[in-house]
Amino acid sequence: MLADIKTEAHNKMEHTVATVKQELAAVRTGRASADILHHVQVEYYGTHTPLQQLASFSVPDPQMIVVTAYDRGAVKEIEKAILKSDLGINPNTEGNVIRLPVPPLTEERRKELAKHVKRLGEDGKIAVRNIRRDANEKLKKLEKAKEISQDDEKKAHDSVQLETDKHIKTIDDLIRQKEGELMKV
Repeated sequence: MLADIKTEAHNKMEHTVATVKQELAAVRTGRASADILHHVQVEYYGTHTPLQQLASFSVPDPQMIVVTAYDRGAVKEIEKAILKSDLGINPNTEGNVIRLPVPPLTEERRKELAKHVKRLGEDGKIAVRNIRRDANEKLKKLEKAKEISQDDEKKAHDSVQLETDKHIKTIDDLIRQKEGELMKV
């Protein structure tokens, strides 16, 4: 039972860190990265479809992303979706190839994105703390039901706290790294 609670908390915290990592990868840093396109949804035959299902991406240089549509008929819709997304990139289209020149970020935009990165990280840390709280509540219930001793509950609490501290430190490191990328000109 104790092991199950600790394992469940660990797995949920790992998933939270992975989600934060994925969200941070989608934040534009002034260098071309296909990750910024992963949240783009395209209206394709009346259905919202993720862009990666309709096209392949490549990054030939640090200031350019090339999107190659699998279906030439989807090019206009892909272009519209990229313009609607809040990326600040104007697509140039030739046939079924869409070139996305990534403009350098202004100082103001860098600061906005840094705040956004901090907010994403804070949301992740809150999620980790909520997982810790849930695990601790389960441990207290087991102890009240006399299924585990007070000593075992205390050890499990300490273990969950160590796990929480480790994952929060990981999120802090990810935020620091992303902010460094953003502020690098």
